[in-house]
Parts: sequence; structure tokens; C-alpha cells
Amino acid sequence: MIDVQGYAALNATSPLAPFSFSRRAVGRQDVLITIRYCGICHSDVHQARDEWGGSLFPMVPGHEIVGTVEKVGAAVKKIKVGQMVGVGCFVDSCRTCASCKKGLEQYCDGHLAFTYNGKERDGVTPTYGGYSTKVVVDQRYVLRIPKRLRPEEAAPLLCAGITTYSPLRHWRVGKKHRLAVVGLGGLGHMAVKIGKALGAHVTVLSHSDKKQADAKRLGAQAYYSTAKPDTMTQLSQRFDFILDTVSAPHDLNAYLELLKTDGTMILVGAPDKPAQLGAFPLIMRRRCLVGSLIGGIKETQEMLDFCGKHKFGADVEVIPIQQVNAAYDRLVRGDVRYRFVIDMASLK
Repeated sequence: MIDVQGYAALNATSPLAPFSFSRRAVGRQDVLITIRYCGICHSDVHQARDEWGGSLFPMVPGHEIVGTVEKVGAAVKKIKVGQMVGVGCFVDSCRTCASCKKGLEQYCDGHLAFTYNGKERDGVTPTYGGYSTKVVVDQRYVLRIPKRLRPEEAAPLLCAGITTYSPLRHWRVGKKHRLAVVGLGGLGHMAVKIGKALGAHVTVLSHSDKKQADAKRLGAQAYYSTAKPDTMTQLSQRFDFILDTVSAPHDLNAYLELLKTDGTMILVGAPDKPAQLGAFPLIMRRRCLVGSLIGGIKETQEMLDFCGKHKFGADVEVIPIQQVNAAYDRLVRGDVRYRFVIDMASLK
């Protein structure tokens, strides 16, 4: 076993605090990674505070992991000691179901082992995430970090990047399409960068004017405040696609009215309360309301290579682990531009 230091939530109401635990020994197919950076995702807050239900404690959050390979198993050939690698939202899957065979491990029909707040393939051993010094992962679920990306800016790509890249690629968003991004946070700012790089005309819809300059800097061609009473009327039937990144309850019906005939609204944000949905915004113009999770391993590597090619990662604020609880509170208030990333050297 490998001794590891981390930060954990011991229950849903306690702040994260230092926590010691053990990782498994490195097996033939395994890679031991010394974690350098780990992003803070809004889902970390939801799960550490049990806002979605079903949280397992003690919980070491973190699924946006970038680090250096320290050791590899005897059967590992493509990953080398010293290489910069990443680990995303899951660390294993059943490998045999139809989804896994298609490279859609995120929709595994068997057992998907989430990076934290989950169970290993044995269904018993808990998984602990990236707010820690080291992690051991099967080589099949380890990703290469392109040299053009700074490691701290690459870390949020393992969730925020693939969460937005996957649906934009699946629905073939690109040139001649008008794309609206709802919310300019951790997910939204990556959606703007990726949408622009794919050739779409990108509009940001935010609840105020505060982030207008940032939106333009990130690549958006237009920006509207949804708090203004005439915005929704002005933008009626304007967009081919809407990517909704908001994790707080909001009116989906109002946004559906902004789609053209046959337009598609894609949900990637995860509010903790069910949405009320009317039939008429959908049926009157044959609109689609769909959802998307993350991506499989192949697609996540494709996304990393895409970002490397276009030379952009996430906009980050790097913090020491000792500030993680304050960062959680700031994240809930929307006080971050645009992703907190923990420098795990601060834990050592």
C-alpha cells in the first residue's frame, strides 16, 4: 500500500480537513502519479455537501488531476516515468458493455468507477480523488497532457473542458452555426473558447453585464444580460444551439424560445432542483432539449490535443490547499475567474 496525504470532507456539514489514507500498490497495468495540480469543480461542492444525495464519507474530492508519472507497472508501455499526465472524472469502467466498447465509458452500462465518491470495480473499495499527493490509476484511464499546455491550466480541461467539448462535437457545432452559451463560469468560459475554435458564432448570455469584457476576450462575438427585460424578446429564434452551463435553478422555457426551428438546447449544468418544462416551447418549432455528461477516454484525449493545438487551457486562479474551504464559498458566490486550481505542492 502507498501512504497518501489529502484533504477530505468527513461529513456533509464539516469543512474539508487534512486526511491520511492509502492507495493500492502499483499493479502490472497501473500508473502511480504524483499530483501537481487539481481543479475545483462545482460538482465537488455539491457532493462534499451532499446536495445531490448519496455522498460517501469520508470524501476526498477532485477529478481534474494533472501530475507527473512516478512509477509504472510491468505491462505499461505507452506511459513513461516523468511524463505529464491527467486523470478525469472516472478511473475505471466495466470495459465489456456496449458503451465501453464504443469508447463511451462515461455511459458504462456495468460499473463506472468515478474518481471520487464512488467504488472501485470490486464494488467495495472507495475511490478518493485528487485533493491528495498521489493517485494510482489503470493505464487505460490515464491521459497525455500536450506540452503546449501549462499543467495548471490543463487540469480543468479534465472536466470543464470535456464537458463542453463533447456535446459541441457530438452535435457537430461549427461554422455557420449560432451558439449561445448560458453562464460564464468554469464550464461556460471553456464553451466559449472551444465554440470559437470550432468556428461557431458565439454569444454569451449572463445574468449581468459584469463579465462582458471577459466574454469578448475569451472569443465571444456577442454578449447579452438576461436581467434586462427586452433581452429574451430581442433574441427570439436567434440560435441554432444553446449550451446551458448553469448549475442553479432557472427557467428553461425562456431559453428554448431563443432557438430557431429545429434548434437544440444542450444541458450540461446540473441544478439541485428539478426544472419545470412546458410543452409549447418545444413542439411549436420542433426544438430539442438534450443533455450531455462528459466524454470517453478517446474523446477526452482528442479534446486535450485540440486545446493543445489551439494553445489554450482554462483561465485559473491557483490556490494552496489550505484555502480550499474559502474557495468553495467563493465558488458558490461566483467569485472566481474562472476555475480554482489547487497547487498540491502546498499539501506536502
